[in-house]
Amino acid sequence: MESMALTYEMAVVLALLALTVGLFVSEIIRIDIAAVLVMVLLGALSYLPGLGNLADPAQLFTGFSSNAVMSIIAVMIIGGGLDKTGLMSKVAALILKRGGTTEGRIIPIVSGVVGVISSFMQNVGAAALFLPVISRISARTSIPMSRLAMPMGFCAILGGTITMVGSSPLILLNDLVLSSNAMLPEAQQMEPFGLFSVTPVGLMLVLTGILYFVIFGRWVLPTQRDRGADGGSGRSMQAFIENTYGLRADMFEVRVPPGSILTGHTLSDMMVAHHMYILGTSYRGHKVIAPMADTTIECPARLAVLGLRRVVEDEFAKPYGLEILPQLDVFADDFAPTQSGVAEIVIPPGSSVIGQTPIDLRLRSTHGLSLLAIHRGEETLSHVETEDHVATHIGQVPFQAGDTAVVHVQWDRLTRLKSDRDFVVVTSDFPQEELRPHKVGWALAFFLLALFLILFTDVRLSLALLAGAIGMVLSRVLSIDEAYEAVSWSTVFLLASLIPLGQAVQNTGTAAWIAGHVLTLLDGWPIWSLQAGLAVLATAFTLVMSNVGATVLLVPLAVSIAVSAGGDPAIFALTVAISTSNSFLIPTHQVNALIMGPAGYRVVDFVKSGGVMTILFLVVSLTGLQLFF
Repeated sequence: MESMALTYEMAVVLALLALTVGLFVSEIIRIDIAAVLVMVLLGALSYLPGLGNLADPAQLFTGFSSNAVMSIIAVMIIGGGLDKTGLMSKVAALILKRGGTTEGRIIPIVSGVVGVISSFMQNVGAAALFLPVISRISARTSIPMSRLAMPMGFCAILGGTITMVGSSPLILLNDLVLSSNAMLPEAQQMEPFGLFSVTPVGLMLVLTGILYFVIFGRWVLPTQRDRGADGGSGRSMQAFIENTYGLRADMFEVRVPPGSILTGHTLSDMMVAHHMYILGTSYRGHKVIAPMADTTIECPARLAVLGLRRVVEDEFAKPYGLEILPQLDVFADDFAPTQSGVAEIVIPPGSSVIGQTPIDLRLRSTHGLSLLAIHRGEETLSHVETEDHVATHIGQVPFQAGDTAVVHVQWDRLTRLKSDRDFVVVTSDFPQEELRPHKVGWALAFFLLALFLILFTDVRLSLALLAGAIGMVLSRVLSIDEAYEAVSWSTVFLLASLIPLGQAVQNTGTAAWIAGHVLTLLDGWPIWSLQAGLAVLATAFTLVMSNVGATVLLVPLAVSIAVSAGGDPAIFALTVAISTSNSFLIPTHQVNALIMGPAGYRVVDFVKSGGVMTILFLVVSLTGLQLFF
């Protein structure tokens, strides 16, 4: 194959590529800032003589309105809307119920589900929808989000290879095949690929990704704690109570069997008698958080109990024949740090509650507050007996000005309490958002509308997703401000700023120059090695330019090489289209950029985990192509 000559423009583009990779790997500056810097350099250099093809200054910022970037913005808003209804929290609860709370069981379930979803919708959409899910799972299991996001994201990318509509290169492939047929003799004409032609190879890749993280995850996944994975509560409820007020307590879920002698007793009777707190009840599917103290216990039931393990086990569970579950089940979601926790509320001078007792105020029914302790001066009053003080029936203690009430509360109830002048909410580090479960129908309707437009119409992807996103806003699933907050703008700037660099690689002929030299080196090699060389070349190109651009550039070259070497041009073309999904090494792929911020990843994390995944992808995909084609 005849090689192109290296031009001045190509040399500048190669230098910019080296600078970009160097800034990404060294992380001297944040990678989104690095991407913007490279975009600015491209625009500035294009004004110099002889560098006019680097970038068109008038088109330099079109990446911000590109189909890919607008699709990401829209899908983040749709994901935010679904999360706002509490739907994603329910999905997380279902996964935990089926998979337990261990990393080795959660990763296959989440990654497998995302992989399947990604086979029918854009992989970045599948990943964005599951970001809130893994955030909830992380908060409830104390597994850092950095241990869950990368398996989920990588399998979203891999899932795009399961069907011919799972990724942009595979969608584009049949058009490129038909275009190439115009230049081929009739005997070498290629048949278009069917929807599930690539499924065996795609399933092999997804399974490889899952096994990789299950077996080697403990070594290749970063262990740093991600930002905000605890839902913003900062400290666990147990640690807060013990460190601040000296009250040692744990949360338990207790099963009350049918016919129990507890039937007919009130919650207040049990709490005072056994120095503990009952924060939730569940009877025949009817669950109440912060039930009134005079609520009568009915059986069979579940109780959410906060207290000393010794007291709950020996003085409460055993005498009454109750079962303590090994972990929270019915109440798992309600007492997750993302949903509820401990807060401090001060009684200000002039408050109307001064002189009244918690029982008089019915704090549980009126405000959803389960009173754990009253801190007054140097003294802490509570139901729980400690070395420092005896247990007190705090429900009968009149409030005084300056008292600090330590309460367990659902965060949405605490948000509403901030507007009540009788209380001053001291706690500020909690998720101050209001869930809208009554909007779940609207959220699902617009999500399904977007999905229908993507799968069954020719509507442009970004327009289909924006239809769903604007529907979320118009139906008030999200306010417009909440929609803006749902977007990770660092991800948007990272991707939009890299698009001009990818265009420069292609427009200046740099990509064709690299491809020509690599393929010249491979000239005369066996067919399988030519196919492997194309796969490696496609992998390298997709790291620095769009996978669509890499596919458009390399498929015609792959067809020409296959014809001249006596190989099957359809298989060579498919090799390129699949290999452009092999983008794990640096966070230039849309999915990798999406998960980087929420999971607190650095570029070296992708190099470490993605390096092995890149090699596995090449080996498994080439093996699958040999087995099934």
